[in-house]
This record gives sequence, C-alpha cells and structure tokens, in this order.
Amino acid sequence: MWHWFRDYRRKKILTVPFPSEWEWHIQKNIQYYQYLNDLEKKRLRDLIQIFIAEKSWLGCNGLELTDEIRVIIAAQACLLILALPKDYYRNIKSIYVYPTTILSPEEPIGFFEVSTGPALGPMPILGEAHHRGPVILVWDAVKSDTRHPERGHNLVYHEFAHKLDMLDGSADGTPPLTTPEEYQRWIEICTEEYLGLCDKVKHNKSTFFDSYGATNEAEFFSVVTEVFFSKPEQMKLHHPKLYQVLQNFYRQDPAQKVFSRQQSN
Repeated sequence: MWHWFRDYRRKKILTVPFPSEWEWHIQKNIQYYQYLNDLEKKRLRDLIQIFIAEKSWLGCNGLELTDEIRVIIAAQACLLILALPKDYYRNIKSIYVYPTTILSPEEPIGFFEVSTGPALGPMPILGEAHHRGPVILVWDAVKSDTRHPERGHNLVYHEFAHKLDMLDGSADGTPPLTTPEEYQRWIEICTEEYLGLCDKVKHNKSTFFDSYGATNEAEFFSVVTEVFFSKPEQMKLHHPKLYQVLQNFYRQDPAQKVFSRQQSN
C-alpha cells in the first residue's frame, strides 16, 4: 500500500512541467549533463523533480535556499542513481545546507566526513552523511566543485555515495550489489586498489586518487565515485579494473559518454 501511495504521489509531481529556470541552472552548472542523451536527460529531470519535492531542505546559518542551490545539489545526487532501478535514496529524508565551512563536535559520532584538517578537537567540515540522519553540505564547496570537475573532487557525489553505501545497514565501502559474483569481484578489486592507495599514502608517494580515500573503505568508495563521474577517462586509463566495477554498479559508462561527445564535436 505504501508503494502505491508513493508511486501515485510521484506521478502527480511529474504532471508539473519541469521549470525552464531549473533546466537553465543544470545546463549552466552541470557539465556531465551535456554527455547524456535525450532519454537520460528526461530521466534525470524526473528524478530531480521527485528528489526536490520529497526531501526536506533546510538552509542553515542564515543561508537562504534558492532554486539554484536545490537544483544543483539534486542534479548531482540524482546523476549517481540515473541508471539504478530501485529507490536508492529511500534512506535520505533531509538535506541541510550551510553557506560555508562548519566545525564538527570535538567527539563526532556515527558519520563520515570530509575534513580539511587533522582529527584534533573541532574540525572544519565540508560535508557529512549521517547513517540515520541528514546529508549536510557546505554550499561554497559544492559551488567550487561543480565549476571545476577537472579537479576530481565533488562534495555532492562524495556524501551521496556514502548514503548508497549505507543502504545495506553498514558503511563499509560496499553498496548493495546483485549477485555473489559481483560481490566477489567488488571485494577483490576494491581491496587491491584500497590497499595500494594506503601503501602509497604511507610511503608519501604520489596518488591518482585523493589520499583521503585511504582513511577507510567507506571513504575510499566515496572518493573513487567522485573521480568516476568527474574524471572518468583518466580513471579508466589509470585504474581500468576499478573503473569496471564502478561501471557495473552504477550501470553507467561516463568515459564512453565523454569520448562520444568529443568525437561528435
């Protein structure tokens, strides 16, 4: 019965035409949008409308939430689930948006965070994904990442990847997969790549992925998700096996989309 009401409500949401202003915000800010075909763009717009309508949004520390803020966050969050068949954001009720960097409590509990300093006392925080709570984002960091995908960092991808990871009840760097073979392949490749990153960080060697991914397996999954959607061609070149397992999970091939777009230009 709950599913019937949910589907009925979503059909009503989608009877409203997608606002032209929202489309403008997407085209202006979301580079990945240009790589999608018409059906994928329509699917993404539908997901954005539903996502914005169903989630509770709160502007914090005086931030006035605008359509631009909601649409840019929703668009990037929904890109992750564009080809996934289930209601993968069912564990998200609220999104809190702060204008700029915030400080964590001295003893943080139950969440994963993107920090800008060592874990000593209160830390500057750009984002948090709580297991049974909200996603927290800092707007100026979201804006900067959106404008510079070439850096390979994306706060929205990072925090919403955490929520995908948490769907099976634990944040362990392994989101819900479909078959035992897929789990085996995931564990084999991701363990190898994670330990390789940890070793390079330990010995102060240069790394393709941000060293923050060596914090734990959950952070590794979120960090590589950022790169998968932001710098897919480079990731496919340097880490083809890891790219393949992410491609299988997300059911998208962003490197091929970028290549096809470049060939058509």
